[in-house]
Amino acid sequence: MSNLNEAQVHSDQDIAPLLLPARVLRNDAEALQAARELAEVARLQAARRDQQRKLPWAEIEQFTRSGLGSITIPREFGGPQVSFVTVAEVFAIISAADPALGQIPQNQFGILQALLGTATERQKKQLFQSVLDGWRIGNAGPERGTRNTLEIKTRISADGDGFVISGQKFYSTGALFAHWVAVKALDDEGRQVMAFVRRGTPGLRVVDDWSGFGQRTTASGTVLLNDVRVEAENVVENWRQGATPNIQGAVSQLIQAAIDAGIARAAIDDSIAFVRERSRPWVDAKVERASDDLYVIADIGKLKIELHAAEALLRKAGQVLDQISAGPVDAAAAARASIVVAEAKVLTTEISLLASEKLFELAGSRATLAEFNLDRHWRNARVHTLHDPVRWKYHAVGAYRLNGTLPARHSWI
Repeated sequence: MSNLNEAQVHSDQDIAPLLLPARVLRNDAEALQAARELAEVARLQAARRDQQRKLPWAEIEQFTRSGLGSITIPREFGGPQVSFVTVAEVFAIISAADPALGQIPQNQFGILQALLGTATERQKKQLFQSVLDGWRIGNAGPERGTRNTLEIKTRISADGDGFVISGQKFYSTGALFAHWVAVKALDDEGRQVMAFVRRGTPGLRVVDDWSGFGQRTTASGTVLLNDVRVEAENVVENWRQGATPNIQGAVSQLIQAAIDAGIARAAIDDSIAFVRERSRPWVDAKVERASDDLYVIADIGKLKIELHAAEALLRKAGQVLDQISAGPVDAAAAARASIVVAEAKVLTTEISLLASEKLFELAGSRATLAEFNLDRHWRNARVHTLHDPVRWKYHAVGAYRLNGTLPARHSWI
């Protein structure tokens, strides 16, 4: 069933992480301050963690304890329900310090949004409260060897007063750090459900076998499920997500775009710092400092302008989501949400790739030395932006603007 060898599987002790008390933030300002404080800490060893593939356990624990994990939970369930503008900025701030740390909880937020339209009131109350209490949710959705990312082979079957799940997942970002593993599976009627499996449940294994050259410390590896039992109350009818218009996909994509914006910020900041402090001017520039090179100055200006344009569209997307989420969401509103986020995603993708590559042209050959590990910016941008091809964002926007075609309704648009 698995590409993993026996030693890998059996050496992995699948026990739940420690559950520590979490703060409940009160408003947007507190969320932004908590993000800045986390970023200060995370930035210190981010390059070394990347080089050594050392997982950011202490940093993700600070993320949770600070209350950042529950900032989107509705007020009626005891959460602060901050704006989507703030959610995007929180992820951009954290990702500028360490984009792997930004990616680890991104699925938690997409799942929390999905629960609003799929879970029963009892399920929402239980799961939202668990997150407020410090539980983390990890992802076990995508699978290897399928035709596309929507196809699922994992099965869940009724068994007594509960269910049993078997299957194998990959790209399971957050699962290794999680208390709940959210598993997508097909039920006996072929409908997609999402089962919330407690870490430590017999038959569940989370394996840190992620070998991607970027986002190295996200632990986005394998989840193995061998006759894993799950209580009926922890199985959400996820198939309902597609039955009515919603903004779940747009919210997920907003966070993806924010992570890429954070990568771009860090790449540009490191370019500026290296040019100022370490780079030698090119001989034909006839200047004393690399920072006085007219071409370098112009390129930095261009990068900053393109970053600010991407950030402006990201803010606009958050504002539109805030407006739409305040009222009934019909097909037109859901489409508008997806398109405005897609437009932001195009620019954040392009500036993260451009800035992380341009860094070396501007900073010079010394910037390629392993001791600086500046290539992590490009590796992170290249890997993270592959979640969904930007060419299809252009297509979705063009089809919508030209022909009024509504975009597909899933988590990648």
